[in-house]
Amino acid sequence: MATQMYSIEVAGSPHIPGEGKPRRSILSPDKLVQSYQSFKGDNGVTTLYENFLEGVQRSEGGEFLGHRPIVDNVAQPYEWLSYTRVQERVANFGAGLVQLGLKVDSNFGIFSINRPEWTMSELAGYMYNFTSVPLYDTLGVSAIEYIVNQTEMDTIIASADKASILLNLKSTLPTLKNIVVMGSLDDALVVEGKEMDIHIVAWTDIERDGFNNPAPANPPTPDDVATICYTSGTTGTPKGAILTHKNFVAGLGSFHIMAKHQKFFIPSTADTHISYLPLAHVFERLSQAVMISGAARIGYYQGDTLKLLDDVAVLQPTIFVSVPRLFNRIYDKVLAGVKAKGGLAAFLFNRAFEAKKANLKRGILEHAIWDRLVFGAIRARLGGKVKHIVSGSAPIAPDVMDFLRICFSADVYEGYGQTEQAAGLCMSYRGDLTSGQVGPPQLCVEVKLRDVPDMHYTSQDKPRPRGEIMLRGHSVFKGYYKAPKQTEETLDAQGWASTGDVGEWDEHGRLVVIDRVKNIFKLAQGEYIAPEKIEAVLAKHYLVAQVFVYGDSLQATLVGVVSYEELCAHPAVKETLIEELKEFGRENDLKGFEILKNIHVTAEQFSIENDLLTPTFKLKRHTAKEKYLAEIEQMYNGIH
Repeated sequence: MATQMYSIEVAGSPHIPGEGKPRRSILSPDKLVQSYQSFKGDNGVTTLYENFLEGVQRSEGGEFLGHRPIVDNVAQPYEWLSYTRVQERVANFGAGLVQLGLKVDSNFGIFSINRPEWTMSELAGYMYNFTSVPLYDTLGVSAIEYIVNQTEMDTIIASADKASILLNLKSTLPTLKNIVVMGSLDDALVVEGKEMDIHIVAWTDIERDGFNNPAPANPPTPDDVATICYTSGTTGTPKGAILTHKNFVAGLGSFHIMAKHQKFFIPSTADTHISYLPLAHVFERLSQAVMISGAARIGYYQGDTLKLLDDVAVLQPTIFVSVPRLFNRIYDKVLAGVKAKGGLAAFLFNRAFEAKKANLKRGILEHAIWDRLVFGAIRARLGGKVKHIVSGSAPIAPDVMDFLRICFSADVYEGYGQTEQAAGLCMSYRGDLTSGQVGPPQLCVEVKLRDVPDMHYTSQDKPRPRGEIMLRGHSVFKGYYKAPKQTEETLDAQGWASTGDVGEWDEHGRLVVIDRVKNIFKLAQGEYIAPEKIEAVLAKHYLVAQVFVYGDSLQATLVGVVSYEELCAHPAVKETLIEELKEFGRENDLKGFEILKNIHVTAEQFSIENDLLTPTFKLKRHTAKEKYLAEIEQMYNGIH
């Protein structure tokens, strides 16, 4: 029986020493996709504005954006705006921004948690060809200052709490002139703004200005910039990835063709998505664009992740897009609950789980008895109606993927991509129930592996070729904003972008992500970590001789090996040292996710002799990881 292939080598591609041949999806081997056909079939959808119009047409006046009003601190049922009403409001708000002075290609900021005005502001940007620049404060105020000043934005659309942050920073934001506040606007904030020469106005007032002074749409072309999306960066300042309309729509086109082949889904008016992953990142932006293309409903969480499952229970989404961190939490809670119950309940769960796990190997998701008897209560945790689950932004453990398929009887997809490709690099296919792979390349890109000799990864490796993941195609960004040197480091003259990730091709032509090239990695919640920066801080502590910081991308926390001469085997030493280093890290501005949660203390110094240092005294991470593998496992097991 022939092996089913998901990707094939690009016909006629030259052999380049030190690289494997590029591969494309089996669904589009001859041509890279960059748009999709309108459902009426009369024209192609080539921009995010046209994608919005497509959603409006498909919706036939159906519901679009929903939120839960909060009355006396209690979240009320969802209230909905229809696609046609949103279209009217977007046109009015965009025209109001024109009145405010925004011009084609103007950069404008959006600074808020997810809410309907976020999406409507962005859609107005598409309609009038402005460039949205999302802001977020998880990286501290210095990142906000840097982004506002680099993009020279004069207008920021913000929620009231974020508007206050901006006013506090005004002395360092010389270009800022207007803050448009979503939701209710306090007079005191307007007065405070006036004192600083900042015009503060309500979102609804801008909308009213546009209603009274209509302006014709100024639709973008595929090559116009849709957004400048700043990555959290790994060292130093954040980098702004310039993403065009084509970059996003190429990914949408890929999904639409995959759906035609029953390898993915395009939602319909019967579908609902819960929006809680930050809209400042491309993963949620692309997810929303997919929902809009099929005229699905988007319901926003109330803004508190601790109440997310309450929102989910009320909204009952059919599509659940999330990150491994949340899926891990559901997995841990369910298994802990089963263990705590014990007895017959645990016996039934385990029997049901094993029966469905065996079915997965045969490509079967449902089970007539066990789904009703055992898994119904677990399905209810996500509202009871989820049909499609998508995981992205960091690797997910294969056993968690299996758990999701078994408990929710849903199609579970794992996506892989980065900001620099508008999240459009790979996606596993519907019906492929093999965990631990991210599928073939999206239909809009081709992918090759470049040798990483220092790490012993080569495109000639048997049975699986390995190397740094490189890609080229329609979802690949234009470069970093005002940063030619960094752009050159990532994009070569032939249009190939380097990802910094190491991958391998499996025997079916699917990609498996196995390592990082540089000493940078992502934790399970999607935060980038630069270990050298943390090591440089901790090495200054008087009790630390040397330190090796490690983070597993399936975990949400960091651990470390600390070289310390005296009494290191004594448990009290370790506990005291952990607390000392936590305190020291905070005093030296390490963020919460950069604090070590557990350590292993060793008396052995890292040296050239024991192969833990290079001749120039740099830490050999790969070797250190191999040497301390057992200790790393113990450290993670010891975190409660």
